[in-house]
Amino acid sequence: MRGILKLALGAAVFGAVATTALVTWPIGQFNGPISLEGNASKGAYLARASGCIACHTNVEEGGAPLAGGVKLDTPFGTLFSPNLTTDPEHGIGDWSIDEFARAVRQGVSPEGEPYYPAFTYPFYGNFTDQEIADLWAAFQTVPAVEKPSKDQEMAFPFNQRWGLKLWRAAFLTAPSTEPVEGKDEVWNRGRELVEGAAHCAACHTGRNFAGARKSDSQHFRGSTSLPGGGKAPAIDYQTLQTRGWTTDSLSFALRTGVKPDGDAFGGSMGEVVMYGTRFLTEDDRKAMATYLMDDHTGG
Repeated sequence: MRGILKLALGAAVFGAVATTALVTWPIGQFNGPISLEGNASKGAYLARASGCIACHTNVEEGGAPLAGGVKLDTPFGTLFSPNLTTDPEHGIGDWSIDEFARAVRQGVSPEGEPYYPAFTYPFYGNFTDQEIADLWAAFQTVPAVEKPSKDQEMAFPFNQRWGLKLWRAAFLTAPSTEPVEGKDEVWNRGRELVEGAAHCAACHTGRNFAGARKSDSQHFRGSTSLPGGGKAPAIDYQTLQTRGWTTDSLSFALRTGVKPDGDAFGGSMGEVVMYGTRFLTEDDRKAMATYLMDDHTGG
């Protein structure tokens, strides 16, 4: 009996120590101070490409640009996008550029807490210091809005943010956006946008039981589990070709939201065009279409 009690006590102590270690386990890192001068115009362009406006502007309720409050229903609870204006109390007005960089590229708050992966930070992990400086300069031009960010409504145990540290260890992967040898400049620019800033895989790749993107074999094969119960079609090159898409028609759709059959994008893809891709240059839209219409599975 005493042996069993000792084992139980030992297990309890080990569990307490392990939990404490997990809760206090630091994540993210500062990669050195960023002192580059940012270009607000380039940063605004990158913000459009990255979907910042669509996710952080509550258009349905007439919210101010980037003031947050957009509702996102997930299988694990309900999330609300935060205020990204320059308000020092409710937004990011009291952040430093280095805290901003860690949040964007690593998904870690100034307090060292992990963000929920509904924030598409994994796709921004390869942003350069100059791109971060440009983004930062752009966000500094956003008028402050004194609007508190809504509390996240996640069910237990998903409301325990320390558990996200385990999720990150098991599932966090950054997409490959580096140029591929043998491919031309247009294709590689498309790769950089599609796999990175535009984060197409966030919606067009299925998710596993933990909400992480499925393996490479399912890349761009579509998803039936978007937040709110939505679906995203497959956009792998075979499917696009089978459904009659061409580089020109896809580039046109990214500008206008109109598909080859004359129908229009709806739902979240309509928002992607409305607040994002229609503001891109024709060259960038063509690059994205070129990449998507090609077999890049080996890239």
